[in-house]
Amino acid sequence: MILEHMRSAMRSLWGNKLRTFLSMIGIVIGVGSVVAITALGESARASITSQIAQAGLETITVNVGRRPGAAVERLFTDDLVEELARFEGIKAAAAVNRASAQLKAGAESASEQITSATPAYLDIFSLEVKEGRFVTEADMLDRSAVVVLGSELAETLFPDGGAVGSAVRVLGSSPKQLRVIGVLETRSDTFGFSFDSGAFMPRSSFLVRIAKPARPESFVLWADPDARDVVETAAGLQAWFDAETGTDNAVRVQSPSTIAETMSGVTDTLSGFLAGIAAISLVVGGIGIMNIMLVSVTERTREIGIRKALGATPAAIRVQFLVEAIYITLAGGFIGLALGMAVSKVASGFLGWDFILAPSSMAVAVVFSAATGIFFGLYPAARAARLDPVVALSYE
Repeated sequence: MILEHMRSAMRSLWGNKLRTFLSMIGIVIGVGSVVAITALGESARASITSQIAQAGLETITVNVGRRPGAAVERLFTDDLVEELARFEGIKAAAAVNRASAQLKAGAESASEQITSATPAYLDIFSLEVKEGRFVTEADMLDRSAVVVLGSELAETLFPDGGAVGSAVRVLGSSPKQLRVIGVLETRSDTFGFSFDSGAFMPRSSFLVRIAKPARPESFVLWADPDARDVVETAAGLQAWFDAETGTDNAVRVQSPSTIAETMSGVTDTLSGFLAGIAAISLVVGGIGIMNIMLVSVTERTREIGIRKALGATPAAIRVQFLVEAIYITLAGGFIGLALGMAVSKVASGFLGWDFILAPSSMAVAVVFSAATGIFFGLYPAARAARLDPVVALSYE
């Protein structure tokens, strides 16, 4: 019986192709919009997270606020490194100072930033060495006059290659000569650190040869996500600094994980809001289907009367019209699904995002479209089932 209802519904819909197509347009647009918006939301979130992750989701920076105060000045010393390294969820810490300098090698020169570095930098910033080596503990103890160059800076100063082992002069009132011990792999910038265009010296020699600051300008930390969530670690550090300084935000603790979590929440909220708006078109499409089905009931009044006269029960009539409504919405749902996937894939490619399609959104869109057909098909189906066969047969 069910198969017969399905075949009958298919014949009826196929016999009125234009009306069937116009009926499903609202569903196509609604499902397509929901799928496209949710897919673009997922793609945007993944791309944003990926870009932030390049900065190192396990990196935390500690900077002085706008109004540090005497408590911060006393707290910000190189001795703080050991205390921070013992903090729950932290694996390593390093103090940071930077200075702008004119670097010269042969006939080439560049004005870039020199940063004090420790061996922990490799892990804290996930750095990789392209040539040579990075700063070691021995360099720190000996206050070695050595430097590690970023990939772009190495190409600028040594366009023909051979940077490692060569000499670089730091110009100024008292020029310094440094030996290049390594060149870094290309690395995206993060929190004001320009790795590709920067130079890195052992912190001990930086403080002796380049600058003598009163205190570290900031600290960088390597968080351990296995021991504690990075966002929780950053929040704990912020609370600790607020307690130590007696002032809120006199010290600012930042982490890419916090930013990624915030951006992900914003993206999810925006995607949900837009998907909700797009879902309204499903309701509009359902109302359109109900109207078309009511017209269909009126047009087929004599057919309904004949079927009832031949023994068709009200339930059989109801099921037939309900199946037609479900057919329309399911067909529209699958067409909308394909359309939404195509639109989101093209848009993601145009925006430079990785295309990500959430299976859950696809399932919800199709199920919701079928539910729309059932909901808005119930009234026309019930109306058809209630027709009096005598009145229906005499209908002109």
